[in-house]
Amino acid sequence: MNNEIITYLKDIVSEEYIHIDEPMSRHTTFRTGGPASLFLCPGNEKELEKVADIVRKLGLPSFIIGNGSNLLVSDSGFDGVVISLERLNNISLVGDIEILAEAGALNSAIASFARDNALTGFEFAAGIPGTIGGAMIMNAGAYGGEMKLITKEVKVISPSGEIMTLSADTMEFGYRTSAIKGRGYIVISALLALTKGSAKEISETMKELALKRKEKQPLEYPSAGSTFKRPEGYFAGKLIEDAGLRGFSVGGAQVSEKHCGFVVNKGDATSSDIYELIKEVKSRVYASSGVTLEPEVVMVGEF
Repeated sequence: MNNEIITYLKDIVSEEYIHIDEPMSRHTTFRTGGPASLFLCPGNEKELEKVADIVRKLGLPSFIIGNGSNLLVSDSGFDGVVISLERLNNISLVGDIEILAEAGALNSAIASFARDNALTGFEFAAGIPGTIGGAMIMNAGAYGGEMKLITKEVKVISPSGEIMTLSADTMEFGYRTSAIKGRGYIVISALLALTKGSAKEISETMKELALKRKEKQPLEYPSAGSTFKRPEGYFAGKLIEDAGLRGFSVGGAQVSEKHCGFVVNKGDATSSDIYELIKEVKSRVYASSGVTLEPEVVMVGEF
């Protein structure tokens, strides 16, 4: 990465939060991925705006990362700028029933904040291993809940650098998609509208859902959650199991024996292992059922 560019960025972001050739395996829940040429963590909204502006004006390859829970970064890494939102993680109460969360706030932290303020509606997201920014992009959901049901508005940076506030009815929420994903917006924050409830009951619901996750999902291994989107009229995990792929491995990557909808890193997987496993699963499921599985995982870099 050009030293002049790094100098520009150091005028915006503290040097301790700028890393050269940073291994992405440290920042993805798969625990794989080669180095990013430049990895930086803006500390607030203004810094994020300025960094995005420089990256845009210089035409630098870039992508945004939250908790890295839905990413597969190639073993060769990413020759560009990775902007981490991990420091934009403030959560606050707005009025009686609304929560304002910065894009890098973890869903688990927001769920705990809602519980502590006796606000119900976010329990479903307590175990989704990512940030609210990522959840807005993907319209994350679980156990009958999804982001479109509780989102009031989302503040974003457009590809042209404009700061915009999108109301829920302009978010174009769909199954694992939204206007943010389709238009390349950067999420700054989200305003969530919840409902008054009982902190005790909210806590009990969160515990019940956590137990369900532990029983059904391979939480003991690094993964990106559900690897494939749910095909209309089917369940990805069932299709994979019916294709005889439970426990199927490529290198250190494996179709989970606990839940076939998950690809896991058994300890020494590379991103290439995971990628090749995903390709093979898609091929065999299509041969078995005629259904084309679409990865939910976002792939970054060269594969």
